[in-house]
Amino acid sequence: MDTLKIASWNINSVRFRLDIVERFLRESQPDILCLQETKVIDGDFPHAPFHTLGYRHIAINGQRMHHGVAVISRVPLAEDDRLDWQANGEARHIGVRLENGLRLENVYVPAGGDIPDRELNPKFGQKLDFVERMTRWSEGLGGVPTLLVGDFNIAPLECDVWSHKQLLDVVSHTPVEVAALGRLQRANDWIDLGRRFVPPPQRLYTWWSYRAKDWQASDRGRRLDHMWASADVAAQAVAHRVHEDCRGWLKPSDHVPIVTEFAL
Repeated sequence: MDTLKIASWNINSVRFRLDIVERFLRESQPDILCLQETKVIDGDFPHAPFHTLGYRHIAINGQRMHHGVAVISRVPLAEDDRLDWQANGEARHIGVRLENGLRLENVYVPAGGDIPDRELNPKFGQKLDFVERMTRWSEGLGGVPTLLVGDFNIAPLECDVWSHKQLLDVVSHTPVEVAALGRLQRANDWIDLGRRFVPPPQRLYTWWSYRAKDWQASDRGRRLDHMWASADVAAQAVAHRVHEDCRGWLKPSDHVPIVTEFAL
């Protein structure tokens, strides 16, 4: 049986954290790695280290110092697109198609600022509008086998955060964001692979703030990173793992990689 391992990781600058990206690829051996927040223009993307490790197929959508997404693969990629769900030209999406017909969409949803009110905080409104545009797009997929991955910047379930009560008014876990994400999920009957393999109310986090003196001891995590699959693709998923150990590596991202393995 052939398998395909697909990873997703908000790396918070691919050049600054190239060492741990290379370590992750060597140790975990995913076939495809989707990166968010690469923070590099396309012309400066570090192709050579990935080629050396056997990842010779790379699709990128970059931006200087901010945002940016990339798909790094050992298998051929085709037909990539870059959708502007932010409606302002920011590099927050790249989509590719694999030779087996799978559509792979890599997205970096805006964080949304600090105040959960679109009147007081335009960034929050932009985030909600971004998710709404994704919802309209999802409605038009028409049964194409699709995997949607990335940093959604929303932790939807009560058990996706360290304290539901204390984070109800904190951007990423507010009821209005959770409702918006729910509409997106229903738009294509997306299957949340993280919760398929780690059912609620089990603890499942992918992000820990840099502000914590000891992220492991306080464990104030949130599940901001997701892999959603159309039903046909979800049926082929055989394993899912959150690589929490990467949060303790040298110069870590505040996010950790998530990996799903598929039997094809």
